[in-house]
Amino acid sequence: MKTTILIPVYNEGENIRNALAAIREKVRGDYRISVVYDFDEDTTLPALDAAERDLGIAVRRIRNRYGRGVLNAIRSGFECADSEYVVVTMADLSDPPEVINDMVGKADAEQADIVCASRYMRGGRQTGGPFLKGLMSRCAGLSLHFLAGLPVHDPTNSFKLYRKSFLDGMTIESTGGFELGIELVVKAWKNGFKVVEVPTAWTDRVRGKSNFQLRKWLPHYLHWYFAAFACTKDK
Repeated sequence: MKTTILIPVYNEGENIRNALAAIREKVRGDYRISVVYDFDEDTTLPALDAAERDLGIAVRRIRNRYGRGVLNAIRSGFECADSEYVVVTMADLSDPPEVINDMVGKADAEQADIVCASRYMRGGRQTGGPFLKGLMSRCAGLSLHFLAGLPVHDPTNSFKLYRKSFLDGMTIESTGGFELGIELVVKAWKNGFKVVEVPTAWTDRVRGKSNFQLRKWLPHYLHWYFAAFACTKDK
C-alpha cells in the first residue's frame, strides 16, 4: 500500500460522504482511507456505512485507542498505518483532496520525510475561518521560515504527508491537539530529515462544527514555536 489517507472524525455525519466522494474522484494511485473515531455513537459511523454502500468504496475504521481527542485519533491512525506514506486530512474538505497527488509526487521525487501543504507559500491561499486564528497561524509560519530558517512556510497546517518510517522512529510529546503537526516538523528539521512543501488552498468548513480550541491549545503551539528557534541556535 502506497498511501494511507487518515481522517480523524468527531460527529462528521454531514461531511463524510462528500469527503469520500471527492477523494475517490480526485486522488490517484494506490491508497487506503482510514477513519479514526472516538466513540461508537459518533454520527460519522452510520453515514460512513451508507456512503460505502452508495459509492462502492471500502474504508478502514479505527477506534481511537488513547482516549478522546484529535491528537489521540491521529496517533492511533499513525500506529495502524501499514503504507509507505500517511496523509492527515479532515472530513470537512477544507483541504482539497487533489493536493494529495502533489504531496505524494513531491515525496517520491525528493525522498522527503514530511510534505507540508502550505497556505502561505506562493500559489497557496486561505479562505474564511476566524480572523485571529488565521493571522496567528500566518505570522507563526512566516516568522519560523524567515527568522528561524524552517524550510517551509506553514508548519501549523495539519494537512501533511509523513513517511511511515519517519513516524515509527518518532516519540510524540504533544498533549493538546493539532500542535502535533508543528512538533513533527520541528523534530524532523532538527534531526536532519527532509521537509518540503506544496501549495494548497484551504477553505473553511460549510457544515458541522470545528473542534479547534485556540485558547486551550495555544500554549502547546508556542512550546514548539520557541523550540524551533532553539533548533536554530544548534545548527
